[in-house]
Amino acid sequence: MAQLDVILPLEPTGALPVVRSLEIADLKDVLKKGLQDFWAMPTHVIFLCGIYPIVGLLLFRVTFAYDLFPLLYPLAAGFALVGPFAAIGLYELSRRRELGLDTSWWHVNDIVHSPSLGPIVGLGLVLLAIFGIWIAVAHGLYLATFGDQRLTSVPSFVETVLTTPAGHNLIILGNATGFLFALTAASISVISFPLLLDRNVGFATAVLTSLRVVLKNPVAMAAWFLIVAAGLLIGSLALFVGLAIVFPVLGHSTWHLYRKAVEPQSGPRPEYHPRPRRTRYAADFPSSLFAPFSDTPEEELRDRDRPDRREG
Repeated sequence: MAQLDVILPLEPTGALPVVRSLEIADLKDVLKKGLQDFWAMPTHVIFLCGIYPIVGLLLFRVTFAYDLFPLLYPLAAGFALVGPFAAIGLYELSRRRELGLDTSWWHVNDIVHSPSLGPIVGLGLVLLAIFGIWIAVAHGLYLATFGDQRLTSVPSFVETVLTTPAGHNLIILGNATGFLFALTAASISVISFPLLLDRNVGFATAVLTSLRVVLKNPVAMAAWFLIVAAGLLIGSLALFVGLAIVFPVLGHSTWHLYRKAVEPQSGPRPEYHPRPRRTRYAADFPSSLFAPFSDTPEEELRDRDRPDRREG
């Protein structure tokens, strides 16, 4: 079959996507399929997800360099809030593999051709805002608990948190508050990003569909959120390096979770035909750097009459 992308979705029909019921057994199946995608495309996903542990290590370094270690746990835990957005490339690779298309890593860039690019970016910004609010709230809880007390080292901070009543209160309040932030971010995004990538449904429809999936399947989705949290925790233990494996497996699995949770849209999907890249000639340098990326019909005819020009 032709190796053309079909990222251009069907036009919205005005009806909300049909949501299915999920069982715990479905989660095992999506994890199995996610692992199969990982083994089928290990080089690509490690390339894509290497950024995730690297950013985690940088946050770790900055936290200690500027004596912000009280925020290390909120940063590490809250970093997962933007995970669904960071995994958008993994959803695309799984989508292409499902359709039998080429899964070379550069096809991740085809996302920019999606008519849903605006809602995808918008939802990503919402997750970043939730992450920022969580860090501010976590810092506020720390100040409310310990006031101006300065903890100058990691051992003293850990000892104070684990052995004092104030520290116990911080653990309880912090984790309870973090749970609410994580539940909110996960509920609005777990299905939204794959749906936006697959169909042109719009921001509100995608978020509403994700919430409907969570509300219709509270037990299965709670189990899925626990699986994701446990996986990210395990992957973070060895200085975030394990995330290079855990994160892509979870990302691919999320695409298959979307396929399980939302009824496919009937009807053919139109193919997306990218505009051809403009022919570049050495004699046109440097003006060619500022020319459009594709030829107009007149330019194509002109180029055909210039066989003596060498490509740059």
